[in-house]
Formats: sequence, C-alpha cells, structure tokens
Amino acid sequence: MGQKVNPVNFRIGVSNTWKSRWFAERGEYRKFLFEDILLRRSLEEKLKLAGVCSVDIERLPKAMTIRLLVSRPGIVIGRGGSGIEDVKKFVVEKLGFTPKSPKLSKIEIIVEEVKNSDLSARLVAQRITGELERRMPHRRVVTKIMERVMAAGAKGIRISLAGRIGGADIARSEKFQVGSVPTQSLRADIDYAQAQALLKKGYVGIKVWVYKGQEENHAA
Repeated sequence: MGQKVNPVNFRIGVSNTWKSRWFAERGEYRKFLFEDILLRRSLEEKLKLAGVCSVDIERLPKAMTIRLLVSRPGIVIGRGGSGIEDVKKFVVEKLGFTPKSPKLSKIEIIVEEVKNSDLSARLVAQRITGELERRMPHRRVVTKIMERVMAAGAKGIRISLAGRIGGADIARSEKFQVGSVPTQSLRADIDYAQAQALLKKGYVGIKVWVYKGQEENHAA
C-alpha cells in the first residue's frame, strides 16, 4: 500500500488535514475545485522565487483566506506590504471577479515561513529539479541533498527518479534512501512531493519522501 497511495492523502484526518477547507452548495463543488487548482498552480508559478511549500485555501460565504507557506516570505510581503496587495489583485483577476461582481469576496492573504526548508519535500524536489536542469550529475545531486536533509534532523529520506536519467536512450528508474521511511505507518510524519525536470532528452520524474518522526497528536 505504501507504494500505491499518496503518503499525504493517506494520512488525512490522522496527522494531516485538507489543503482546501470549504462547503459547497449543489452545483458549486466543481466550480470551487477548479478555482482551487487554478489558484495553486498560478500562485506557485508567480511566487516561484519565494519557494512555495503549500497553498491552503479556506472559504466562507463572503470571504476567502489563502495561507501561503514559503521559505522566503520577504519576497511575497514586499516593501511595506505592497506584495500582499499585488497577490490579492492577482487572485481577483484569476477568479474573474470585477468591482461590480455580486460574488466579490473579501480575500485575506496570510504568509508564513517554513521552519526548516530542508525538511520540506516540495522544496527538496524543486532543488533537485533545478540541479538536474543545470545538467548536474544526478547521483551527486541526490547524495548531496540527502546528506543535507539528514543533517537538518530528518529520520529518513527516499528519492525516486524515473525517465531518461542522464540522457540515457532507454528510460529507467533509480531509488535512493537514507534512514527509515515507514510509509505504511499512519502515525509517521512523512512529507511527500513530486516534480518533473525537463532535460534535453525528455522529462525525468522526481518523487521525494521525507520522514520527520512519529506524530503524537492527530490533525484537527
């Protein structure tokens, strides 16, 4: 099961909670779902330099709260909070709201800093993607990053690469692991992310599991 189920979704309600939190009336679920997907992809692309770790969205009847977990919050906030206003305008444009729209909601942007970026699977995957796209040797990249993650306090890390690794003529997969990664334990605090690196010969898929230890408290 640990190889077939997304480790984050597998622990929802136990040690993780939902990234989108809202209730939809009949006929609105699909609309809200597509809006959330659009917002996440757009914000991750716009704030790429800030190192976006996660985008949580909460909806109320007349309000929306977007919580951004980033490694460099100063880039998002900007001077005097001007960056927050830019993000709000960006969200309004993506949702297609106008000043005369009756459904215009109050939008609140909350920016939080990642406590330890080396323990974030998404940021680790982004780091690997950048190194591979700069044509660095994949084994050297993975070894260096795993050492850095373990030094940051992780109990274990697993990295999987799949595709035409190193420009090979035939696609293959390689797995690397240091420490323990108990994917089948619900109490295990495992962060998971996947990314794609576009290389000269094609895409290389990247999957990262970071085991931070046992979770004592259940998610709210």
